[in-house]
Amino acid sequence: MHTDQVHIYTDGAARGNPGPGGYGIVMEWVGKPYKKEFSSGYKLTTNNRMELLAVIEGLRKLKKPGLYVRVFTDSKYVADAVTKGWVFGWEKKGFVNRKNTDLWIAFLKEYRKHNVKFQWIKGHNDHPQNERCDALAVIASKAKKLQTDTGYKG
Repeated sequence: MHTDQVHIYTDGAARGNPGPGGYGIVMEWVGKPYKKEFSSGYKLTTNNRMELLAVIEGLRKLKKPGLYVRVFTDSKYVADAVTKGWVFGWEKKGFVNRKNTDLWIAFLKEYRKHNVKFQWIKGHNDHPQNERCDALAVIASKAKKLQTDTGYKG
């Protein structure tokens, strides 16, 4: 059994759904005093898109493939899609009638580079890293210069 090498905590937020949104990421290397934080904000997006984009961007930050990664998310949408295998069924069916296809395709590309396990955590429950991700996501959603979520189709 392999032990986790990296923990990625993620959160997404949208003020209005759709509305301005952002994501926050806290990455910690297990057994090392090494931690990084990332966030970004978008003009018009949804909460689910930001939750998923946070995971994608966290995985993209990993420099070498084949790492043992545990992703902590308070998003049932993201956690259940992976742990219950839904996303793999959606992929087999060409993502017909699915939302956020662009992000799910990007997710699967990053997901397959590593050994990723998901752990759902209850949001707004005094979990320090989740609270930090939430704060980063909200701050990012309120930035003066927001990016365009090019894949969002309202």
